[in-house]
Amino acid sequence: MDIIQVITKEQIRTDLPEFRVGDTVQVHYKIKEGDKERVQVFQGIVLQIRGAGISKTFTVRKVSNGVGVERIFPLNTPLIAKLEVVRYGHVRRAKLFYLRSAKGKSARIKEKRRVSK
Repeated sequence: MDIIQVITKEQIRTDLPEFRVGDTVQVHYKIKEGDKERVQVFQGIVLQIRGAGISKTFTVRKVSNGVGVERIFPLNTPLIAKLEVVRYGHVRRAKLFYLRSAKGKSARIKEKRRVSK
């Protein structure tokens, strides 16, 4: 195996839950302010997942006070304290960029049905 793949294989996180595009997630992100460290929660819809391996990133979008805010998170960073999936969305696209221009009811995503056993 390539030496880069050997090094990056050790750094890939396996403790995060599985999520897909369209899911609503809560990202608990560690923020350093001077010598203090706190955890900030960013909740929104996953617009896209891109990259592979160690460089995999995902974009989360939320609407705060009527303004859309997007943030790109590296998936394998140690700065993500916790990642929770709030809702599982049912979408038929890999990238949900159409949500940037959608407002109101058209900006909603259907929830994935769960099969109860």
